[in-house]
Amino acid sequence: MLTEETAARILDFSQPLDIKLLDEVVTAMYKSSGNEQKLAEKILNALKEHPDSWTRVDSILEFSSSQQTKYFALQILEVLIKTRWKVLARPQCEGIKKYIVGLIIQTSSNPELMESEKTYLSKLNMILVEILKFEWPTNWPQFIQDIVGASKTNESLCQNNMIILRLLSEEVFDFSLGQMTQTKAKHMKDSMCQEFGMIFQLCQMVLENSQNASLVVVTLETLLRFMHWIPLGYIFETNLIQSLVTRFLGVPAFRNVTLKCLAEIAGVPARDYNDKVVELYVITTNKLNEMLPLSTRIREAFDRGTTDEQNFIQILAIFYCTFLKSHGDLLENKVMTSKLIDAYKYLLRISEVDDKEIFKICLEYWNYWVCELYTKATLSCRSVYSPTVAKAEYEPILSELRTILISRMARPEEVLVVENDHGEVVREFMKDTDSLNLYKSMRETLVYLTHLDHEDTEKIMLQKLKNQVNGTEWSRANLNSLCWAIGSISGSMMEDNERSFLVVVIRDLLGLCEHKRGKDNKAIVASNIMYVVGQYPRFLRAHWRFLKTVVTKLFEFMHETHEGVQDMACDTFIKVSQKCRRQLLIPQPGASCGFVEDIIRSADSIISDLQPQQVHTFYEAVATIISAETDRAAQNDLVEGLFRLPNGIWDEILMRIAADVRVANDVEVVKQLCNILKTNYAACRALGNGYMVQLCRIYLDMLNVYKLLSEQINGVIIAQGEQVVKQPLIRSMRAVKKTVLNLLSCWIQRSHNPILVANDFLPPLLEAVATDYQQSPPISREPEVLTTMATIVNRLNENVLRSLPRILDAVFQCTLEMINKDLEDFPDHRTNFFILLQSVNTNCFQALLSLTTEKFKLILDSVIWAIKHTMRQVSETGLNILHTMLLNLSVGNSPTQQHLLRCFYIEIMQHMFAVITDRSQTGNLTLQASLLAYMFKMVEAGQITVALGGDDPNLTVTAEVNVQYVHQKLLEMLKQAFPHLQEAQIVVFIKGLFALDTDVSAFREHLRDFLVQIREITGEDLSDLYLEEREAEIAAAQLEKQKRQAEIPGLLGPAGMNDDYPAFENSTGGIGTGMSGGVGVTASGSGAAGGMDMAD
Repeated sequence: MLTEETAARILDFSQPLDIKLLDEVVTAMYKSSGNEQKLAEKILNALKEHPDSWTRVDSILEFSSSQQTKYFALQILEVLIKTRWKVLARPQCEGIKKYIVGLIIQTSSNPELMESEKTYLSKLNMILVEILKFEWPTNWPQFIQDIVGASKTNESLCQNNMIILRLLSEEVFDFSLGQMTQTKAKHMKDSMCQEFGMIFQLCQMVLENSQNASLVVVTLETLLRFMHWIPLGYIFETNLIQSLVTRFLGVPAFRNVTLKCLAEIAGVPARDYNDKVVELYVITTNKLNEMLPLSTRIREAFDRGTTDEQNFIQILAIFYCTFLKSHGDLLENKVMTSKLIDAYKYLLRISEVDDKEIFKICLEYWNYWVCELYTKATLSCRSVYSPTVAKAEYEPILSELRTILISRMARPEEVLVVENDHGEVVREFMKDTDSLNLYKSMRETLVYLTHLDHEDTEKIMLQKLKNQVNGTEWSRANLNSLCWAIGSISGSMMEDNERSFLVVVIRDLLGLCEHKRGKDNKAIVASNIMYVVGQYPRFLRAHWRFLKTVVTKLFEFMHETHEGVQDMACDTFIKVSQKCRRQLLIPQPGASCGFVEDIIRSADSIISDLQPQQVHTFYEAVATIISAETDRAAQNDLVEGLFRLPNGIWDEILMRIAADVRVANDVEVVKQLCNILKTNYAACRALGNGYMVQLCRIYLDMLNVYKLLSEQINGVIIAQGEQVVKQPLIRSMRAVKKTVLNLLSCWIQRSHNPILVANDFLPPLLEAVATDYQQSPPISREPEVLTTMATIVNRLNENVLRSLPRILDAVFQCTLEMINKDLEDFPDHRTNFFILLQSVNTNCFQALLSLTTEKFKLILDSVIWAIKHTMRQVSETGLNILHTMLLNLSVGNSPTQQHLLRCFYIEIMQHMFAVITDRSQTGNLTLQASLLAYMFKMVEAGQITVALGGDDPNLTVTAEVNVQYVHQKLLEMLKQAFPHLQEAQIVVFIKGLFALDTDVSAFREHLRDFLVQIREITGEDLSDLYLEEREAEIAAAQLEKQKRQAEIPGLLGPAGMNDDYPAFENSTGGIGTGMSGGVGVTASGSGAAGGMDMAD
């Protein structure tokens, strides 16, 4: 049993460490539970954090009998190397280095020991690589020579040394970003390339002479990691390719890793070695023909094969796709079409394999290839609808590809029926799923294929449809894939061809529906008919009678209760409505009114069997048709007719509530109200501003319902506690409130008259919604209130200024109190709060300028809190708000703006560096760099005219004075935050911030270098940071920036002018350029623990 006495004995560094006791603590950590495990964890953490713990590592490794304890000791050593290596005395560094090398040699020289101690040896290898990142090449210039020489003495040792070389390559070439400075990484890469000859000779020696299979595999895996960076001569001017193909590709134990090497070579740009590239393709394909003849049924072989054999098929796909994408034109130019056709045949057979990932690999290339063929056809001035524009040799390949894609067509979209947080059953569309992305890629490929030869596409599709009708290929899955494929090529044929094709398709599908037995089969055929007709609006628009028949048929399907059919009918109806609005609105020949009026008159019977969410879709579809009406009066009449039924139910419910308020406590009544409001919301989405006639009818009643339900919710919470919000009735009441807010946001966003909204609609809305939000308990405040207010600010702009104080008073302080206690509660409120703040900042900044300094600081503090948030969406919004705020402060030169900049500029910069150096903030480095770069540009460009330092708040100074002040202030700040850094490091860093502030990408990488440096305690030795070289690069960047700025007369000002660069010679990115860096770059590994508030 572990006790505090155990901890004292373990942590007493005046006595030799009791290794047996440490083994017990480690065992307790991994195998016990409860208080004993917590105590073990506490002891081990304390030992790991002790500054002298590394001195115990050698005795632990020598005497411990536990693998877990040895691993723990190596973790201690790894932390020391990563953070404090540079402050150790040279003899200590040499001692640790020799000790680790000795352990590796001892463990890896014996094959049995190497296998049994695999995890331990792996950690030793990683620690050696960490040492090399500091020692090589400066303090250990002979390392490559040493490791190559040692490898020749023992095959087992050689195998492990190959792993070390591979790890070193990965650290330098693949993972150096964020782990070492740019200059250091460059020097290590240069050293690796210069000394690669010795490594290559070692690899060659192993591959030519060794009979040890595991050593050969490891050597090939190591070569694979080298392929993308080694000098091309080692690949194309040696016998490497020949050796890989002839000696290893045909051997089952080596073929996968060998083919990976060849695939890597296939992707290397090598225009100077075209003949060698062609040779690579030819000898590899010849060898593959021996191993896997083209007559092989690869799909069946894959299904029967082992995991290793299945992986080989995937690598084969990667090899051909990579080669053809990079060098396919070489084979065409070399008149090697027959060899090229072999590759396409392999890819066709592989494309049939029932494996989604392999199919996606092939599909990516097919998409690229047919796009290239189509582009060449259009460039040759052929009509985009002209058939057979590809080479004759390709026609059989393209035809077979069409067949495969049609047979495997992915589902266009996933529709799920789910229960949301409020207990409502809703339809949820899964956007950007893997399946939908696959469909998009397949659709695009099939469209190109149809352009290349629409006749062949039609022929294949109609033959497959015929086989469905006659039963030879009938299955629901086959029919689905075929119809999805037919729908996917809409618009890719000439209209006449499309018409004749579609007539046959619909005729056969209708015949299939008639002849198929069983409700399930009929439902599948029906849904596919609906899908196909919904995909061809051009055909429907041109054929009114057919369009009317389709819509009438859809209404029939809305009464079909089989699962999915009603959903499909409603989906297709809204799709048709969107594409054929005018045809359904205007009177057609022989009709006295538009078809939409017939729909409205029959709406009650049409929707009688639909579920609520399907009714909403129906109303949105009809409203879409009505939105095409340009006559306001006629449109209003249609809207009133559409809402006749829901308005009647709405009025009846409100009358019952007026007679007895307890009716509002009936959950079914509340759900009815919610569904009516959702029907309104659906119609509003389609009608936009035209919804106003209906909104005016229910507006005040809707706000009264909102207030009534809020009072009911708040009363129950006060009486019974917060847990009641989970009850079905309260959830339904809140759903009503949310729908009201969504409806109002939707209409305000689409309204045409912001003055009317501000004067007539906004006052009662704020009275009901804003007041309720302010007075309600936090648990019942709807986050949608904040987005509604943001919509109001965005849409009304300056028209909202009169009401803005009321909005901010109602929501600002009370929301801030909800979200500033921690980083987790009320996630929707915190996201929406900053969306509102962003709207105010963007559209009503003058209102913020009118605030007192204290109130402005309250808003700024909330933004600063946002940029430090761990929720990425919140921190990104905070950074964008702060960036916009600084832009607004720098535009114009009013005393208020200058006063605010003087008060808060340095504070903002301090917080920005705290965020950037915080390890929990690793995802927004590009945004952070963009904002910080702008702050330095502001100072350099003289946009801050008052002195940032000194006691006189009104003192006007030049840009150079403020630049010097920021430089000095930042130097003090960083020295205090990171006392382990040398002043020379910080000075070079600050110079770089000013020199690179017009190039956000370079600025970001400069920050990333600094984040690497703050994790290391360097001591006096700064040699591996190459500061002089880095300072020269920064000086050159600064000089280049000044040259560009000098090209624009007056930009630098008299003080910034240099006589060597006349004002009329240069150009600049100007103020505000370079504001956004590359999208999607993450700050991997950035920051010091605790950021700037903690010293290392």
